[in-house]
Amino acid sequence: MTPHILTRSLDRGATIFILIVAALGVLIPLSNLLLPAGSPLQVPTYLVALFGKYACYAILALSIDLIWGYCGILSLGHGAFFALGGYAMGMYLMRQIGSRGVYGNPVLPDFMVFLNYPKLPWYWNGFDMFWFAALMVILVPGLLAFVFGWFAFRSRVTGVYLSIITQAMTYALLLGFFRNDFGFGGNNGLTDFKDILGFNVQADGTRATLFALSCLALIIAFLICRAVVTSKLGKVLIAVRDAESRTRFLGYRVESYKLFVFTLSACMAGVAGALYVPQVGIINPSEFAPGNSIEAVIWVAVGGRGTLVGAALGALVVNYAKTYFTSGPLAPYWLFMLGALFILVTLLLPKGIVGTFSTWWEPYGTNRVPAAAHSAALEDGVTEANPAE
Repeated sequence: MTPHILTRSLDRGATIFILIVAALGVLIPLSNLLLPAGSPLQVPTYLVALFGKYACYAILALSIDLIWGYCGILSLGHGAFFALGGYAMGMYLMRQIGSRGVYGNPVLPDFMVFLNYPKLPWYWNGFDMFWFAALMVILVPGLLAFVFGWFAFRSRVTGVYLSIITQAMTYALLLGFFRNDFGFGGNNGLTDFKDILGFNVQADGTRATLFALSCLALIIAFLICRAVVTSKLGKVLIAVRDAESRTRFLGYRVESYKLFVFTLSACMAGVAGALYVPQVGIINPSEFAPGNSIEAVIWVAVGGRGTLVGAALGALVVNYAKTYFTSGPLAPYWLFMLGALFILVTLLLPKGIVGTFSTWWEPYGTNRVPAAAHSAALEDGVTEANPAE
């Protein structure tokens, strides 16, 4: 029987990564909920929310690595898809507030009452239902990516030019969402969330559940990416990355492959943004800032472009460093440190952490293969290889 495509796509490193994420997704919530406060093994609630944010960032990094590491599409605007997914979830959370808002309006969110909106805008209809919001989390970023990619890839825009227009796209969205008349809260964005599916978003159990769901989403995103890059589709994507003109000459519709993987990547980023919002409690236009998208690219570069595991690891390492250094006297210098980190990684570890480790470990791995083959031959009763006839 042919093994399932997801199982077939896993190697030892991928399996270890999944097991670690799954273990964290179970043990951290249990530690937070079951162990008494003050216990050395008890994980505080604020750390659960922080780790959940890291998991969402790891999903975003995977989505970027899928297109950049395996297809050569350097997007400097993926923060836009992340933010759109976050806004879709934020709209649902705002509709759940109802009459518990400051102004007590059962239909209009507080910022709409403050800005004298006569009625709920048409594009807010349906967001009082979770299934509709969940659909929009995937559909809105995916549709934007499809339309953008359709025009960009058919026009054969590549390289730095594509990177520039992706950044222009997210900057345009930033300016639009800053406007009060855009219907998304303007500069303040969406906040003061109360419930999600009837559960208090501030409760320890809800935060633990959101963290576990973020880990589950990270595993699913990783499996999808592995299934793509280890399939025949993945081989074509790598061919497009390494020699796009030659791949097109061989008869492949390069634009279609790039459009598919770009849209899939945007949908993954939207899911990451949707899980991010209830854990941080706010979504505002700053998430569209081009600097956020550039920072996400740095995560992938630090961890290892084209490794998937490295992308997730880079998101964890860089964001942990950001949390550590921005909470002390070095906070004003964080951006300089981030830039220096990117330069050092580019010069000293061009393959990133995981890529460099794999290169270093490869000679040891190849030396072990003949020994393993020889051992298997002895077990089969073969003492010497027969020459080819």
